Amino acid sequence: MVDRIIEISQESIVGIKNVTVNEPHFVGHFPGYPVMPGVLIVEAMAQIGGILVGEVAPHVRGKLMFLASVDEAKFRKPVVPGDQLRIEMKILRLKHTVVKLQGVATVDGQTVAEATLMCKLTDLAAA
Repeated sequence: MVDRIIEISQESIVGIKNVTVNEPHFVGHFPGYPVMPGVLIVEAMAQIGGILVGEVAPHVRGKLMFLASVDEAKFRKPVVPGDQLRIEMKILRLKHTVVKLQGVATVDGQTVAEATLMCKLTDLAAA
């Protein structure tokens, strides 16, 4: 769900997702008016956040990151084929087995979605 990372620091990351009409979810969501499902925008946020966590926290390498909760999710505008999602994620809290992230997705400078994500870090053998 991530096409490229364009910025990364110790606290934040910016990733790009190019939304194309040939993605399978557009077949039925919605016929005649393709809209990217909000859950997939949140998934893209989580994936970009996971890249950040993996880069800044060596103790999480080799662990799986499971989405544990989504808080304060807001979807402000539809995301449609041809849009380029710019997703910015920030670490709010990072502990040994839990990370809390805040994300904002924009298209052409306008906020289309935002959410706070809590993720559980688990050893691969325990999953």
